[in-house]
Amino acid sequence: MKKILIGIIIVSSLGAGAFFLFKGKNNGVKYGTEKITRGDIETSVTATGSVNAVTTVLVGTQVSGTIKNIHVDFNSPVKKGQLIAEIGPAAFESQVEQAKANLFSARANIEKAETTLVDTKRTLERNKQLFSKNLIARSDVDTAETNYETAKAQVSVAKAQVAQTEAALKTAQTNLGYTRILSPVNGVVISRNVDIGQTVAASFQTPTLFTIAQDLTKMQIDTNVGEADIGNAAVGQDVKFSVDAYPGTAFKGKVLQVRNAPITIQNVVTYDVVIKVDNTELKLKPGMTANVEIIVATKKDILKIPNAALRFRPSEKGPLPAEKKGVGVWILENNKPKRISVVAGISDGTYTELVSGDIKEGQEIIVESLSKTKEQTMPARGPRFF
Repeated sequence: MKKILIGIIIVSSLGAGAFFLFKGKNNGVKYGTEKITRGDIETSVTATGSVNAVTTVLVGTQVSGTIKNIHVDFNSPVKKGQLIAEIGPAAFESQVEQAKANLFSARANIEKAETTLVDTKRTLERNKQLFSKNLIARSDVDTAETNYETAKAQVSVAKAQVAQTEAALKTAQTNLGYTRILSPVNGVVISRNVDIGQTVAASFQTPTLFTIAQDLTKMQIDTNVGEADIGNAAVGQDVKFSVDAYPGTAFKGKVLQVRNAPITIQNVVTYDVVIKVDNTELKLKPGMTANVEIIVATKKDILKIPNAALRFRPSEKGPLPAEKKGVGVWILENNKPKRISVVAGISDGTYTELVSGDIKEGQEIIVESLSKTKEQTMPARGPRFF
């Protein structure tokens, strides 16, 4: 019985000791720390955009008609001036023949008017001689003069008609030429919107028959950069981007142009930043979505502070050193947080450059509190009823 009593006392003592030990540990605030390290930091502006050919030409038609022949298809390489499609020319050939006939008629009218002019001129000269001999009246001379001037005017009208019919012939010949649709540039056909037998109508808005990318080995990305970040974008900056088609591949480019025209969609203002890209391997295709990082600044082999350390603020009770204004981090000194003022540089969102401060490489700084505060451990109260 005595041994049992002694055992109970020992167990009770151990339990009490464990309770007070556990309580004492809970009362102390513990902190998570991380070492100051050395490395590289890269600040970037992120955006999304679409990959496009540098020059994309929309090929249309200036005359209406039925597609007779198509000589290219999707992905066909084309040369400048190459015949890529034909519109049925019969109607336009008839217009050319009609214009030629009108021109022949107009030229014949010139000959007729010139002949009449010669005749009226002879009549006028004869009447003047007869009038000088008092053989005819003055009115006969006046009539001859009127006829002569009219004949000269008819010659001018006939010449004008010739010029008009020549212009009509050129127009008809030009329209006939438009039935042969030629490639305006060297490139690759990336879109074909017509088929043989389809009727196309030229109107105020020219229909697009083909889309030709001039050079797919050189591409550009049109990105939408928010107004808060556009001040950091500049021509010549390096760019890294990825596309969903090649998730493990990092592509590179450079900022070619920062456009000033705002793009406003649902009250969100963005700006187009154009990025030039080398596409020698032809992996990138027009229309791909690119996830872009514009490299604003890069620092090599510098001291880095975790951003969590810059956000940390002690929350334990008891006197703490007065917090000064500006940027600072906290270290443990005699198991108590101590604030160190620092000057921060660029940041990549995870780490920030340490420009100066009374800390060194390898030193531990506080990044978080591991102990729950009293407010966090207290149970939530339910609603009170009066």
